[in-house]
Amino acid sequence: MGNDEDAAAQRPSKPTGYNFYRSSLGSPRYVVAPMVDQSELAWRMLCRRYGAELCYSPMYHANLFATDPKYRKDALQTCPEDRPLIIQFCGNDAQQILDAALLAQDHCDAVDINLGCPQAIAKRGHYGSFLQDEWELLTEIVSTLHAKLAVPVTCKIRIFEDLEKTIRYAKMLEAAGCQLLTVHGRTREQKGPLTGVADWNYIKNVRQHIKIPMLANGNILALDDVHRCLTETGVDGVMSAEGNLHNPAIFKGVSPPVWQMAHEYLELVQLYPCPSSFIRGHLFKLFHHIMNIRQNSELRQYLATANQLVQFQAVVQQVRAKYEPFHKGEVPYEPEQMAAGSEEDLPLSPWLCQPYIRASPESHRQKIAEKVREAEDPNRAKRQYFDKDGKEISRKRMKKLRRRQRRPNKTEAQIQHRHERRLEYCSECANPQGSKCEFQLCRVCCKDRCYNNDRDCPGHGILIKSRRAKAKLFEEPIAPKEHQEVTRTSDDDLTIAPTDAQEPL
Repeated sequence: MGNDEDAAAQRPSKPTGYNFYRSSLGSPRYVVAPMVDQSELAWRMLCRRYGAELCYSPMYHANLFATDPKYRKDALQTCPEDRPLIIQFCGNDAQQILDAALLAQDHCDAVDINLGCPQAIAKRGHYGSFLQDEWELLTEIVSTLHAKLAVPVTCKIRIFEDLEKTIRYAKMLEAAGCQLLTVHGRTREQKGPLTGVADWNYIKNVRQHIKIPMLANGNILALDDVHRCLTETGVDGVMSAEGNLHNPAIFKGVSPPVWQMAHEYLELVQLYPCPSSFIRGHLFKLFHHIMNIRQNSELRQYLATANQLVQFQAVVQQVRAKYEPFHKGEVPYEPEQMAAGSEEDLPLSPWLCQPYIRASPESHRQKIAEKVREAEDPNRAKRQYFDKDGKEISRKRMKKLRRRQRRPNKTEAQIQHRHERRLEYCSECANPQGSKCEFQLCRVCCKDRCYNNDRDCPGHGILIKSRRAKAKLFEEPIAPKEHQEVTRTSDDDLTIAPTDAQEPL
């Protein structure tokens, strides 16, 4: 404990509150939100190119970040131009979050605690907004990070139904050491089709009761919304998530063609590689309105199964080839048929970056009620499904066939890539070695070595040494057998006779 206090005393004082907001962050007003698998380095650099003044990393799991070197290496992607940057963690243990934050603090300007995620996975993992009722735990987490990190700690929260409780919640985090607070104006229950509209009045009231810098999140679809939010709530900056995904140039107040944004993003991906699932997710967001057009269904299926950069580039080229003549006015555009359930009246042409307007929770509830009534109607027409030979099949079977049809044949590039893979082989046999094996062996050879040499291999999950040590702890002391002789006097009786080394009782 004394060492921690000495280190804290020697460490230069870190900026706090508005000093931190101005000197370290540069007083940002336009902020890109932390988004799982979406606010990676390539996307952040694209957003900075178009006016973003502060970016957050994706949410990282503190325990994995602290204990798994591969997870940490994949997560910690940044560059000198990627500043100011705040790295966000989720977790429910102060020490675990601190361990992760200590490994990240040299790569960012602050560490953020995710207290706003409302998804089911956050409920199972007991983090995000599902910690918002555990104020003692949150006080411990924030105060621990505030005391022991070299950079400030910030928090992102959601509101309660009760306004007064929301204000007390924000003041509690401020008192614990939070130096910047982001308030999402929706409750934990407002998600998915029940998202609805964020309540800026709650944000305004919280702003009036805390003294640290504050960001607002929710209802940001265009630059006009940003300025209106700043004026109505009095916050210092505005954070955008979904609006930013559909238009990374949102903070410039322009709506460029989707292929332009996609092309620039893919160029940045070549500089800052990321998993294909991230790329696919971004392109689906950018092309959301185009891919909801019935005539583009095949292109949508191709994008859904693409996993190589050249394939993503091909999709962008096809979109550009089809819609650029309309954009330049060379060919008149006739509105195309949209897929069922899609927005019919778009404010802009479908090839321009624009927000996705969610249906209201009330309309969603009405649709659910109609489906329930239809399901309960005994006279409803039963839907039938047939295979290519005209035979009637079940709905489950039809879905399986459709999934198979969506799987494209592998391209020559994919086949060549597969043949060119080079596997590392076990040093004692011809089998491939485990990618995380400490001894560079296959599982069979690794198990033999651990058994013979009393070792562990976490990479293979072989814990011979640990289990042997654990077994010894549970062994009960047994009287030495060399001091006893057991004689059988009959089939039913056993007599233990003392040896010469023992005296008879």
